[in-house]
Amino acid sequence: MHLPAAGASGQPGVTTPAGLTSTTQTGTAVPVDHTAYWLDASTGAVYSFGGAPNYGSMAGHPLNKPIVGMAAMPTGKGYWEVAADGGVFTFGDAQFYGSEGAVQLVQPIVGMASTPTGHGYWLVAADGGVFTFGAAQFYGSEGGVKLVAPVVGMAPTRTGHGYWLVAADGGIFTFGNARFFGSMGGHVLAQPVTGMATMPTGTGYWLVATDGGVFTFGGATGRFYGSLGSQRVTQPVVGIATLYNGAGYWLAGDGGKVTAFGSAVYWGSTPEQIPGTIVGIATGLGNGDPGPPSFQSGSYGYDVSGYQCGGFPPAPHQIGIVEVAGWSYGSVNPCLSEEVTWAAGGLNLYTFLSYGTSTTPEPGCAGNATAPTADACNFGYGAAIAAFQEATAVIGTRADVPWWLDVEQIGFSQSPSTAASRSVVVGAFDALRYTENINTVGFYFSVAHWNDIVGTYNPSAPLFPAWWTGPTPAYKCTNARSAALSFTDTLPSGPIQLLQYTDSVDGMPFDGDYAC
Repeated sequence: MHLPAAGASGQPGVTTPAGLTSTTQTGTAVPVDHTAYWLDASTGAVYSFGGAPNYGSMAGHPLNKPIVGMAAMPTGKGYWEVAADGGVFTFGDAQFYGSEGAVQLVQPIVGMASTPTGHGYWLVAADGGVFTFGAAQFYGSEGGVKLVAPVVGMAPTRTGHGYWLVAADGGIFTFGNARFFGSMGGHVLAQPVTGMATMPTGTGYWLVATDGGVFTFGGATGRFYGSLGSQRVTQPVVGIATLYNGAGYWLAGDGGKVTAFGSAVYWGSTPEQIPGTIVGIATGLGNGDPGPPSFQSGSYGYDVSGYQCGGFPPAPHQIGIVEVAGWSYGSVNPCLSEEVTWAAGGLNLYTFLSYGTSTTPEPGCAGNATAPTADACNFGYGAAIAAFQEATAVIGTRADVPWWLDVEQIGFSQSPSTAASRSVVVGAFDALRYTENINTVGFYFSVAHWNDIVGTYNPSAPLFPAWWTGPTPAYKCTNARSAALSFTDTLPSGPIQLLQYTDSVDGMPFDGDYAC
């Protein structure tokens, strides 16, 4: 993101009914807009949405077999991952109670479930074999029985004194106090079933197929909120997770695309180009914050602008950051549509800010101590709205696409002071984050010049610093703050999400970007 010459050219969220709350299995009342989710990948990577904390994952660690699923602690304060060989990995408050990792299995593990107390778990294999650990009790299995179709998942009853198994043909097997409410066994399915979720009362369940079709049984029959069954699905659906009160659910595709139904809030999806595939989704507790974009650490890509019209960086890439406007209120990227297509699932947007003033009053600018120059704040606000409108004409209203405010030159574009520059930046940030409700709005700048540009401004938003020379990108991610101090500069306290690590790739003028 370098200074261009002047003049150079998801899914929507679902509205939550006021006052609606969910209830965890432990009885805690949870606002629906604080009910979040995790996605689990075959590589062991865990992607967090809705402010659900990321407690760690097996990403980057050697695995004997791929991860096939996860289960969340009933408290939402941790989770387990399970591999096809029965290896179990714990994060957060989730405790290790044993695994099948060292045992020769007849068939691979396909899923797991937690006890209602979180003090144990079950594993289930493709042949219907069930393995118990901790407080989880054994109530029977289909191991040794000839099945019409392999088992693909399981779910426990509300009390933990039983469980259901579900097969790819939609067949349901009940054990312990799990009641049979019907199944798709014996019916002709367009696509195989991949998972199930149960009513919080234990009086019904949902099944989901790879085409996104949803089937309801028992008490869930009156809780059908929609499906993808009649739509063209670009990613096979691999799992379903429900709100704690059963008033909605999410479907997850194997590429990380999430679709919300009922009162379930859509918090975002992974970029399309992620290592491995998504294998499961689990309900968690969050703070209602969509959080930063979920690029796995080590992902790489490029940012492009009008300078790259007709000449894209070399493939492949996971990250594609596209310029909307090269200067406030002007120089709209003439290749915006083409470059958005190139960026694909890794799309981020950025707009370049310059200094100016406006006497048109804008929300939040008058009397704002963080933006003391109201006219400059008005200018930044209006410039960001104009850029947003340009982008909307190309991509539609997409709250899930992150935006970056390029502030690297604002202090050198006739701004009288760092306070005035900061006012432009604050106005632009507020316009995108709070007026247009963009989930993620962050800042791009040189690692050496934050204080030179905006003074002591310390936002908690994601950061995208540029550090072009020196060691590896991973080293730079870890040491960007200390590097800034060597320039007598202090970076804001927000997370360093991305890093621009070079201003040329293979001798060509492409900016290389790296996920920290």
